[in-house]
Amino acid sequence: MHQKNTVILGTGGTIAGQSVSASDNIGYTAAQVGAAELIAAIPALATSSHLLVEQLAQIDSKDMTFAVWVNLAERVRYFLSRDDVCGIVITHGTDTLEETAYFLQAVLNPVKPVVLTCAMRPATSLVPDGVQNIMDALTVARHTNARGVVAVCAGVVHSALDVQKVHTYQLNAFSSGDCGPVAYVEENALRTLRDWPSQHQLRTLSATDSIAVLAKALSDETWPSVEIVMSYAGANGMLVGALCKADVQGIVVAATGNGTIHQELEAALLKARSQGIEVVRASRCVNGRVLPKLGEFLTDSNGLSPVKARVELMLRLMLLPSAVQA
Repeated sequence: MHQKNTVILGTGGTIAGQSVSASDNIGYTAAQVGAAELIAAIPALATSSHLLVEQLAQIDSKDMTFAVWVNLAERVRYFLSRDDVCGIVITHGTDTLEETAYFLQAVLNPVKPVVLTCAMRPATSLVPDGVQNIMDALTVARHTNARGVVAVCAGVVHSALDVQKVHTYQLNAFSSGDCGPVAYVEENALRTLRDWPSQHQLRTLSATDSIAVLAKALSDETWPSVEIVMSYAGANGMLVGALCKADVQGIVVAATGNGTIHQELEAALLKARSQGIEVVRASRCVNGRVLPKLGEFLTDSNGLSPVKARVELMLRLMLLPSAVQA
């Protein structure tokens, strides 16, 4: 049987970073090594004839932009449509990986696997983790039963819907919270634990809406303005008032506990909603989801973290004819 190709799309990040000293794992500059150079340095991949490597961006993922997302979505969609491609690996920085993963899952709903991978140490580290992460990601991308957008780091496979960066330094920096990982990669083999991500798990965007949103994202240079505020001791409505004056179209509140919000902040959010601004309530807790109660006025995020709820709200606003303003 003819072996299909696996595509590797490079976007930069720590995995492509360089440091002056091999012993320095934090004082590096991200996005310095090209994807092709990274792959060429891995003996098991250097001579592979079934890898297609393309550099889409070269940025520190803290500086991720909507333009890069659009370009990435276009190229992923193109390669997914090819019969000779079995899956895609995206090298990405860790800081905003979870947002990119959710965006791609929401707008593409891929049947084939789209695997984001990363590193916590630069490529020049004495013991870099990026090489093994790339190998593990390729194992997932080539697996017959894998599907949807996932993230692979330190041998753990996370769904795009659940993955969050939870540690600043450790190699295993990601978690799927109380949902748990999708699978583990063990010596080039996959041990699957639960279902792969699919469209039915996205409660606010139907498959038809996803197609419309992608078309909108590809055609518009300006996305809906959605910002995040947080509830905490002593919170007030000052930031919400400033956002209203700045003509934002949506606000996500990172609430405490089970979606609770300081009374002054909540009053400001309700006022913003009365002015036509979409307001979504998420929790700043890493585990669990907001369980709505009777008599609550703000829409909850259906378990999405604040940053993913922001992405979802922007995409949903794109479906409204007047959502994107010049």
